Amino acid sequence: MNLTQPLPDVYLQSLHLPVNAYCLRFAPDDMFLTPQTLPEFSTDDSQNGQRLHFYPKGEMIPLMTQGVWQVYRGLVQLSTTHSSGEEVLLGWAQPATFFGHWLTYLEVYEARALSDVYLRWYFSSEVENSARLCHLMFVNLSRRLKQTEAMLSIAGQRRVEDRLNQLLLLLQSELGEASAAGTRIGVRLTHQNLANAIGTTRVTITRLLGKLQRENYIFIDDDRHIVINDSKFRDRALAMDNG
Repeated sequence: MNLTQPLPDVYLQSLHLPVNAYCLRFAPDDMFLTPQTLPEFSTDDSQNGQRLHFYPKGEMIPLMTQGVWQVYRGLVQLSTTHSSGEEVLLGWAQPATFFGHWLTYLEVYEARALSDVYLRWYFSSEVENSARLCHLMFVNLSRRLKQTEAMLSIAGQRRVEDRLNQLLLLLQSELGEASAAGTRIGVRLTHQNLANAIGTTRVTITRLLGKLQRENYIFIDDDRHIVINDSKFRDRALAMDNG
């Protein structure tokens, strides 16, 4: 594995990236880092080869109009902010997902690393001139559309408790990892993250999660990740829908 030094300032300035961004370049023998669900790209897909940029957990990711990011590893939270200052969660970008200003009408569009992330950068011209990239973008934008529709459906629920239940089911589907104890949400989400996602307060989320824990629908593991008791939580969600 060949980890390069920070990207040259000239190259970073051409992308309007911060000069502390790091780039990872790899050869075919280094593909053990690539999640198995991701297709491999030849250098024909990008004039400058495969470029990976690292952003640590919690860092805001710069967004430019000249192209798009693609998640290689990790999870990115996408959000917007209203004039009142309230943050609204738009969804999550997982490995292989594309995101950026090029793909949204929103003037305020923000991306934050929810874990340590590696990203690929593609200029819009690279995407437009690559049938393979266009196909991959179509597939992943279809998934993002389904995620967005699910978020809109959740927002339409009147009761906060119903919104939280549906959000946990979405997280279970989108970010869940099977374990002996149930489905573990693959990224650590704060109570504020969950509150922003369903339009409520952190205090309300804390109260409702505490109730779910006491009733053994969920529990928090040693790494502070939510683990869902699959069968019990599913039955609860169905009962609430039918009620």
